[in-house]
Amino acid sequence: MLRIWIFFLSLVGATSTPVFEDGQEVQKTSILVAYDTRTGHTESMARAIVEGIVSVEDARAVLRAQGDVSDEEIAAAAGILVGSPVHWGNLSADTKVFLDRVANLLVARKELGPDATLHHRAAGAFVTGGSVSSGKELARIAILTAFVNMRFVIVGAVDAEGFGTLGAQATTGEADPGLSVQELDEARSFGKRFAEVTMRLVR
Repeated sequence: MLRIWIFFLSLVGATSTPVFEDGQEVQKTSILVAYDTRTGHTESMARAIVEGIVSVEDARAVLRAQGDVSDEEIAAAAGILVGSPVHWGNLSADTKVFLDRVANLLVARKELGPDATLHHRAAGAFVTGGSVSSGKELARIAILTAFVNMRFVIVGAVDAEGFGTLGAQATTGEADPGLSVQELDEARSFGKRFAEVTMRLVR
């Protein structure tokens, strides 16, 4: 069964929050996985990524559709993974709106711009597209470029042959419907790697 840790943080801006288990305080790292989806494929990839995240000791995942993410969840995340379907060779319009919202929130919190306070946060991208050459690379680059400008540390994925990639991706059109076992495995691997790197970054 998929274990998704959903929790609400009262200390806005913290990258790690005290969690109590059996009366003992345990530090858990919050990683936000925010996705846009039309057919459900990007959501399926997001859920596989969450499986990888929670397989790492002390890591917690907050899984949300982009429109359901609260400002508090954005501010509290030590890492943010953004997922988008490919629309017209690029990221979806709703994903662009979400990225703008993240940037505006960080500016308001003085984490970007003049006299900004440095916070170490990780970011990554994952996408689904109908065909092999539908623009999945462009969509991931667009997401990652936005995060670079927001001073996030970028974490990429690793493919089945051990080479680095821009992030998890899947081809889901009629010629290759749904997500394959390999694509889901790579998504889980991405989630695990992202959690491991994020936890080292914030500690």
